[in-house]
Amino acid sequence: MRVVIAEDSVLLREGAVRLLEDAGIEVAGQAGDADGLIEAVAEQRPDVAIIDIRMPPDDLESGLRAATEIRRRWPSTGVLILSQYVEEHYVHGLLDAGSSGVGYLLKDRIGEVDRFIEAVHRVAEGGSVLDPEVVARMLGRRREREPIDSLTPREREVLAAMAEGYTNRAIAGRLDVTERAVERHVTAIFDKLGLSAVDGGHRRVLAVLTFLSG
Repeated sequence: MRVVIAEDSVLLREGAVRLLEDAGIEVAGQAGDADGLIEAVAEQRPDVAIIDIRMPPDDLESGLRAATEIRRRWPSTGVLILSQYVEEHYVHGLLDAGSSGVGYLLKDRIGEVDRFIEAVHRVAEGGSVLDPEVVARMLGRRREREPIDSLTPREREVLAAMAEGYTNRAIAGRLDVTERAVERHVTAIFDKLGLSAVDGGHRRVLAVLTFLSG
């Protein structure tokens, strides 16, 4: 796997590069600003672009705009956004063009090496990754509103795991239940929320996010 990483903090960027290389992932390019990121992706055509959401030149949403341009010009390149804070509107902006091969993580997750590397792989494979804190905030914001109140505690756990991009098998292992039990919960969730049960982790995440965003 080949990645390009864009982060204006040299210390954080170099640390992430070391973690990626130690995991056997080739870092094909580095950038400290949005323009450098676009140039690196155009030249290297990586499997994944790992992008700080706030970078020069404006230090606001340059990373998000660059991610949107990358998805438009090179749709086969996955995009993994790193953010200092939970910002739901960034998530929705990132998903406007679809949820295949996209991710949004808090920067703190880089320190959780296994989770970070797993996220990079999942995005490269066309899946979706959302930070658990983003999912929790979305669920919390809607938990007093119907029809999410109709979900059981276990169904809410499954819904949160779905929104993080986990497959039924992974959810079963995470919750220590059978895969058949997870399938029943997923069916019940879609029925209660009025969503179509479609195959594919990234499409499930998009359906869940569409509901949660209201």
